[in-house]
Amino acid sequence: MEFLQSTLSDLETIFQHYDAAIALQKAVSDQHWLPFEPTLVATEVQEGRQWKIMLDGKIACVFLVAYADPAIWGDRDADPAIYLHRIVTNPAFRGQNFVQKIVDWAKVHAAQHDKKFIRLDTWSDNPKLKTLYLKCGFEFLGDVTPANPKALPSHYSAITLGLYEIALI
Repeated sequence: MEFLQSTLSDLETIFQHYDAAIALQKAVSDQHWLPFEPTLVATEVQEGRQWKIMLDGKIACVFLVAYADPAIWGDRDADPAIYLHRIVTNPAFRGQNFVQKIVDWAKVHAAQHDKKFIRLDTWSDNPKLKTLYLKCGFEFLGDVTPANPKALPSHYSAITLGLYEIALI
């Protein structure tokens, strides 16, 4: 298993994984992501913030790392943190506990970038993800409604989010 930054040649596969994730979300919930803008994802790749986990020569999982997230975290964004977003597992590799593997990787990545926290968010009423994040060592910090949802992808409109954090200090 190898963690690598995604490349522009990965975009088609990344979007295939996003489409599969959206289909799964629709199958199990009323909440689902809306399609992501290709230019947004390409920019994230070019900035080196889109990551992939390679397993058996295939992209098994993708995720995004951000170093600021003021639209969701407000004043807490001043803390030295990395933010994990859009963790998506290739359907052929589900059940391999990639969230925990990403958390383990993120602890090292955060330390290399002098960050003291690993953070993520999810829909506040998603009990399955809440349980998973707590199991992976995150602390639930409470629910928020983004003050400026227009600064976020469209699926954040009229949403309440649960905030989760691992303190590395």
